[in-house]
Amino acid sequence: MKIPQVKGTRDFYPPQMAVRNWIIDGWKRVSLRNGFEEYDGPILEHLKMYQVKSGDEIVEQLFSLQDRGGRELAIRPEITPTLARMVNQQINSLPRPIKWFSVPRLCRAERPQKGRLREFFQWNIDIIGEDDVRADADVIFTTVDYLRDIGLTANDIVVKISSRRMLAAVLKEIGVSEGSLDSLYAVLDKKNKLPGETFEKMLDELLRDSGMVSKVRAFMELENIQQIEHMFGRQEAFNELVGLMKLLNSMGIGDYYRFDQGIVRGLAYYTGIVFEIYDKASELRAICGGGRYDNLLKDFGGPAISATGMGMGDCVLEILLREKGLLDVTELEKGLDYFIAYVPTIVSFEDNRTPLSVAVELAAELRRMDKRVDVSYRLTGLGKQLKEAAGRNAKNCIIIGDEFRERKLVVKDMATGEQEVVDYDEFLGRCDE
Repeated sequence: MKIPQVKGTRDFYPPQMAVRNWIIDGWKRVSLRNGFEEYDGPILEHLKMYQVKSGDEIVEQLFSLQDRGGRELAIRPEITPTLARMVNQQINSLPRPIKWFSVPRLCRAERPQKGRLREFFQWNIDIIGEDDVRADADVIFTTVDYLRDIGLTANDIVVKISSRRMLAAVLKEIGVSEGSLDSLYAVLDKKNKLPGETFEKMLDELLRDSGMVSKVRAFMELENIQQIEHMFGRQEAFNELVGLMKLLNSMGIGDYYRFDQGIVRGLAYYTGIVFEIYDKASELRAICGGGRYDNLLKDFGGPAISATGMGMGDCVLEILLREKGLLDVTELEKGLDYFIAYVPTIVSFEDNRTPLSVAVELAAELRRMDKRVDVSYRLTGLGKQLKEAAGRNAKNCIIIGDEFRERKLVVKDMATGEQEVVDYDEFLGRCDE
């Protein structure tokens, strides 16, 4: 009986594993050079931790279970609550600001579709304990730093920036009550994801005031901060947005971002600057999103400490990179540094060592030097071994033949076909440099 993989999950055969490692290695490299430290947490957490953050409805989006002790648990759908829990546990001993990153494996019980699976990897970066807008700029810069590093330009992607604080001020100016804000955020976040008529209907049902609906619609159509200022007056959050944009310009990524008041971020815990990054053609889901969440640690029983962060999944990113021709699997697969072949017809050398024993000894020596090396398990002719070396994507093939009677090796460059005869000890010394 053949058992298929679980719907919404992926099998990572070596070529797919090479892509996954390339993406994750890049996330880690860029995080470290931007001053972030790596952390991780358990894949299982108490279910109530997610209920605190998002309410009982979140249970429908989780893979939850009851353990043998009757405890209600969940496989983590995100890592931000885990981060909040961990920081709260050691809040008095952690130096601030806390700049951490993580690359967790996450699971969400939702309908699989293009760019969204039930199991995925996500890059998270967070800065905790710093309320200056420079922290928001650092998060955005680090994100763009990675995307730029892997070949995506300002012609490929756009960072759409807005402010939840500004949005709240404008909506209150329009007349929306404090108690309706979170529900309205969730609706506004769907504006670009729903047909216009459906969005209009949701607004009408929520606000039940044609004047308010008209003003909200007009606000969502504005194109820049100056238009918002002209219509609603200068809001305090404007200075923060202007300061952020100046910093991003100074960091050299001014051509990557633009203001877009339609960026709301559906989750209720965002409190200030918010952003999402899209492909320029807007044909895919958001590549990533983030923003300031100054109340989250307090919601989990800790002190009121400011925080800002970002999350980027690997699914949409990989689709975009393939569409842009930036993922060449043959280049990503490292292959072998050396494949060692031997002439099996030689019974032994003067010291009674066989070609196979020399090959095994040489492989062990090269592996000790951290070289990727293999020897065929099959007792076959030299031609078949060379074919196996090519199939294993080996850069070089070392041939142990009659030359070894004078302690010499034949080293063949598999790309060019060129061969050289080198002294055994000299070759090992060269590899150990």
